[in-house]
Amino acid sequence: MEQKIMRIGILGTLRGGGYANLFNDLPGSKVTAVCDNNPRSLEGIRDLLDANPDIAVYDNFDEFIESGRMDAVMLCNYFCEHVPFAVKAMERGIHVLSECTPALTMAECVELCRTVEKTGCKYMLAENYPFFACNMEMKRRFETGNFGKALYCEGEYNHPVTPHDKNMLAPGRLHWRNWLPRSYYLTHALAPILYITGNSLKAVNCKCVFAPDTLRGTACQVGDMAAIMLCEMEDGSLARVTGCAAWGGHGNWYRICGEKGSMENIRGTLEEVRVQYNPWNVPEGETEVAIHPARWYEDEEMNKMPGDAGHGGGDFWVAYHFMKYVTEGVEPFFNVYRSVSMSATAVLALRSSQEGGKEYKIPDFTSEEERKIWENDTESPFPDENGNATMPCCSHPDFSPGEEDYRNAEKDWQEAGLITE
Repeated sequence: MEQKIMRIGILGTLRGGGYANLFNDLPGSKVTAVCDNNPRSLEGIRDLLDANPDIAVYDNFDEFIESGRMDAVMLCNYFCEHVPFAVKAMERGIHVLSECTPALTMAECVELCRTVEKTGCKYMLAENYPFFACNMEMKRRFETGNFGKALYCEGEYNHPVTPHDKNMLAPGRLHWRNWLPRSYYLTHALAPILYITGNSLKAVNCKCVFAPDTLRGTACQVGDMAAIMLCEMEDGSLARVTGCAAWGGHGNWYRICGEKGSMENIRGTLEEVRVQYNPWNVPEGETEVAIHPARWYEDEEMNKMPGDAGHGGGDFWVAYHFMKYVTEGVEPFFNVYRSVSMSATAVLALRSSQEGGKEYKIPDFTSEEERKIWENDTESPFPDENGNATMPCCSHPDFSPGEEDYRNAEKDWQEAGLITE
C-alpha cells in the first residue's frame, strides 16, 4: 500500500524556514503551503520555493488555512498569537505544531485544551531543547533507575544581547519582545527537566532580578534581567529554573540530583555529561565519577538521523516526533496538557514575582472542574494596538523606558529600515 504523504503548512518562514526544509526531507511529509506577509522572510526559503514550485505561497492566514492544501500546520508566528491561530486551524480539522509555548493567559490554556478535545485534532509543542544530545543522554540514564527518585533539578537558559541587537529583534514600541516577561520564556530551561524526569508541575513561586540599566537604549518594558522560578513537581521534587536570563555569558545548563547520584551537562558544551554517584551505591559497571559523551540514541542509525539540523539536532527530533504523532498516533511528551501547564507556570510566576514570591498551584488541565476556575481569566501582559495591557509585564509594575531610551531605539530601527514613518 502506498504511504500517505502528510501535507504540511508553515506559518511564519523566518523561524519556520528551517522546519520547512526538515519536513520536506522527512519521509512521509511534504510542505505544500507557506504563509508570511514579510517578503524578506520569504527570501530566506527561496531555494526551497524555487525547487518546489507546487508549494503555494500566501500572505493571509485565513486564505492559507482555508486552502485545503494541508493536513497539519506549524505555527511560527509571533509568540503572543499562537492560541487564536491554533484554534482556527483545529476547527478546520488541521493538526497543529506550535513553535512557542502557546498560551498568554489562563483562559487561553483552557480554550486550547477544550479545542483539542472537541475537534480530535492533534496538538504538540515544538520545544526543541529537551532534544539536545546531553538531555537525551541524561533521560536514558535517569530511566535506568540508577539515580533513584529525582529530588532537585536545575535548568538555566541564558541569552544576553546588546541594546542594539535587542532593538533589531524588537522593532516598534508595541513589538511583543518589548513586553515579554522573563518568566514567559521558560520552556528552554523547564522543558528539559520535565522531559528527563517525566515529572509534572504542581506549583510555582518566583522572584525576579530587577536590573533595568542593562536594557537602557531600548523600548523594552521589562526591567528584569531574569525570572528565578522554584517549581514543585507532583512527586514532591523541586526544580529551580530561569526564564530567559540575560546575565553575562550565553549558554544552557541542566542538572538532575537524585537519591543515589546526580548528573549535569558540562558547562559550555551540550556534548558531554558528568555523572556522579554516592560512593556506597555505585551501580555495577559504573564508576563513582565519570564524564560521558552525549548521544541522542544508543542505536547508531538513529544517532545519525538529525545530521546538521538546528538547535543541536533538536529541530529534527521535533519534526520527527510530530510526524510519529500525526501518522502513527504515538503520543508526544509535549502534548497539549503539558504544553499549557508550562504556559500557566509562566503566567502565574509573573504574578508571583509581583506579589512577593507568593506560591501558585498549577491547575490540572485534564480536569474540567479545575479548568472552569480559570476559563475567564484573560489578564495578559501584552498590549493592544493602543499600548494598553491588562497586567504588568515586569516584576516592578511602574517600570517603563525613558524618552531617551525610546529615541535611541527608534534611531536604530530607522537606520536598519525596520520602522518607517
